Amino acid sequence: MAIVYLSLGSNSGDRIGYVQQATSLLSAAEGINIIRTSAFYETEPWGMESNVWFVNAVVEVKTTLSPSALLAECKRIEQQLGRKYDDGASGYSDRTIDIDILFYGKNIINEENLTIPHKYLHLRAFTLVPLLELIPNFEHPVLHKTITDLHNDLENPEMVFLYGTRVEI
Repeated sequence: MAIVYLSLGSNSGDRIGYVQQATSLLSAAEGINIIRTSAFYETEPWGMESNVWFVNAVVEVKTTLSPSALLAECKRIEQQLGRKYDDGASGYSDRTIDIDILFYGKNIINEENLTIPHKYLHLRAFTLVPLLELIPNFEHPVLHKTITDLHNDLENPEMVFLYGTRVEI
């Protein structure tokens, strides 16, 4: 079994509800066992124009699924929860749910449709802050820095709010 960290985010509709539903669907999936979940954070959109902030969390799971099978399950759950993909769109767009694989153990995978560790996680406070809760001393297998070090390296961390509470980062 591999220990995997997944980022969940929503900025459309019942944002908290979609993150909760995604967590439930992940826990019900064959070969996936949720170990723990970070707090929920409200964050500004990253890399996109939107007036609606995201609710984000990170989930730690044990899985028997291969990385590609896990990705397929994450995409299936996104579609089940109404995620729309716009292949013609430039950049990101609002979504009911987004599930990204951040780490799959210490594996390094560079395939056409799958990059692990996630290629932008070290640039995003909305992934690093929840990871700080769960694995602050975990070393990024490519960058060879801990989650704490990666967070400290952020030049302009976006404002992050624990759902309903401001968190200083």
